[in-house]
Amino acid sequence: MKRVSIKDIAAKAGVVPSTVSLVLNGKARQMRISAELEERVKKIAEEEGYMPNQTAVSLRTGRSKLLGLIVEDISNVFFASLAKIIEDKANERGFKILYCSTDNDDEKGNDLIKVLHNRGVDGFLITPSPGMQKEVSRLIAQHKPVVLMDRYFPGLSGAYVLADNYSGVADGMKHLLDKGYRNIGYVTNDLGQIQMIEREKAFTDTMGRFLEAPDQKILRLPYHVPTAEAVEMISSFLKENTDLDAVFFATNYLGIFGLESVGQLGLAVPSDLAIVCFDDHDIFRLMVPGITCVRQPIEEIATAAIDLLIRQLEEDETIGEDMHQFKLPSLVIRNST
Repeated sequence: MKRVSIKDIAAKAGVVPSTVSLVLNGKARQMRISAELEERVKKIAEEEGYMPNQTAVSLRTGRSKLLGLIVEDISNVFFASLAKIIEDKANERGFKILYCSTDNDDEKGNDLIKVLHNRGVDGFLITPSPGMQKEVSRLIAQHKPVVLMDRYFPGLSGAYVLADNYSGVADGMKHLLDKGYRNIGYVTNDLGQIQMIEREKAFTDTMGRFLEAPDQKILRLPYHVPTAEAVEMISSFLKENTDLDAVFFATNYLGIFGLESVGQLGLAVPSDLAIVCFDDHDIFRLMVPGITCVRQPIEEIATAAIDLLIRQLEEDETIGEDMHQFKLPSLVIRNST
């Protein structure tokens, strides 16, 4: 099907192509084109199904109106919710989003940055894997607008927005301790990313602060371990530590693995084992009993991230005042504790 051009519209309207271009670019009044002619050109363009050549628009304006969103896993409820809000907020500002997932694979993540850069995106919103620091640093050095979300690279200049991971886990731990739980285990992954480091630090600090001789039992699962193997590893951890009266899971997917392990072992929640998880999930709300969790402020993170990115695009000189933002999570108490 032949693409409708400005020349085609001009021929039907009986005007020169430059007049059509002025009308479609919103400059009719400025160039004193009559309202009648403006309306006729717009009507013909709509009837013919005219769509502007985005490459040409980008060359003319220096903007593609596209933003690249790179997350860990778009199928994860946290990242999916984050992406949806970002898409809505970006759309309100006239931008479209290109989505990608890294699966915490450094090579894939770095390739995605290059692909999106070559597509001419105006800016990047990234939840980086550990090995993406060099490529992110290169973007920043090139003055490309970038905002990191959920995690950041200590020492690397640039904007980032994430939950206050430390306070979130500390609040969850205090809740467990206030409920009388003392033998608390912790299940996390082995990625060593800043948000996971902060969560684990909050766990160990809280145990050390409130218990005289804490026996800190921590299981670190390989990130890419298959689900069945992860469930088995958590089951083994629980069987080896029968004195545990509560477990804190560092992410929602680990919490889901843990629930499967608890079910296989025939443990009752919370009478045999209390559970708290960082990040909410529909499963946690629908289960009986419901699972207590630390809920991230997804809308606040998404809104702040898109605002910081667009302010960079607009070269807002006040951007440095709040480039690093931490949003407070909330403790959602359900019946698993």
